[in-house]
Amino acid sequence: MYMDMTVFVAESGILSFLERYSSYLIVGHKEPDGDCVGSQLALASFLSRRGKKAVLLSSGPFARTEIAEYAPRFADSIDPAIVASGSCAVVVMDCSSLSRIGSVADSLPSGLPVAFIDHHASGEASGDVRLVDHNAPAVTCLVQGIIEAAGDRPTREEAEMLMFGLCTDTGFFRHLDSNSGSIFSSAGRLVDAGASPKRAFDMMNGGKPFASRKLMGEMLSTAETRFDGRLIITSMGLEAQERYGMVGRDSDMLYQLLMTVAGMEVAVVVRQESPTDCTVGFRSRATVDVAAIAASFGGGGHRLASGLHIAGQAGDIVDRVIAAFEPVFSNEKKANTF
Repeated sequence: MYMDMTVFVAESGILSFLERYSSYLIVGHKEPDGDCVGSQLALASFLSRRGKKAVLLSSGPFARTEIAEYAPRFADSIDPAIVASGSCAVVVMDCSSLSRIGSVADSLPSGLPVAFIDHHASGEASGDVRLVDHNAPAVTCLVQGIIEAAGDRPTREEAEMLMFGLCTDTGFFRHLDSNSGSIFSSAGRLVDAGASPKRAFDMMNGGKPFASRKLMGEMLSTAETRFDGRLIITSMGLEAQERYGMVGRDSDMLYQLLMTVAGMEVAVVVRQESPTDCTVGFRSRATVDVAAIAASFGGGGHRLASGLHIAGQAGDIVDRVIAAFEPVFSNEKKANTF
């Protein structure tokens, strides 16, 4: 069962932290997604309603079509005048390490109080306050818990952002299981506050360029299976990015399609992001801990959804990832023979 979020929030000390200072730098991880952006926007709005100055910060890029419209609301560096006020703190969202916030960290003065609000299993045990729940399906659940634990309720705009983030990280609720009653209750309260699941779905899946469908077809056609079909892996080189552009990416839909294949357990997508670097995304159906595999390459995330940024060429990375899964599926096969 998911913990009562208001009790968890009250015990974390985050409410007093959010009352203590006059200005807050609300920072998300680099390459933000809907949960990161939605939680930042909702928390900043809540703090502003309580008389605080809230500054939204992100290293970007806002490459995902569903969040591109919010990019102008975020700064990529810190205004020294805000810090000079003498009553300023940092809230890092959707990650538990300053190493994940990207170039924004270069302008972050040392010595500022820091709170982390996150739901990932990986991260550093640092910060003055840590509101980290590895069982929460989205950081927006934690932000909703903050608002409700303070005796308030989200405005319509806040509810829309919270619903958007929740739907993003749960794959529009398809990743939630039978122990998720409290999450659906929380979603119901967001709907009562004015959020529309239909609008959230349209934000996530609508407005995609035709190029994204062409690229998805190519990535599906080059996908390969390993370990008797239990692993599906595909990759995209720079040449495809040049033809379709970053806007052609649609990872969630690609994972959805790969995860529908009978007998598969893990889907992996490798993308060449630059001549020297790749990103790798992992999704697990149920039993394989892909966070452990990602961590072995220096990445992290959730047990069923993880990722990493790594130096190398896509073809070589594909081979290395396949090799990393060899003991996982070999041990599983041995266990099934007894």
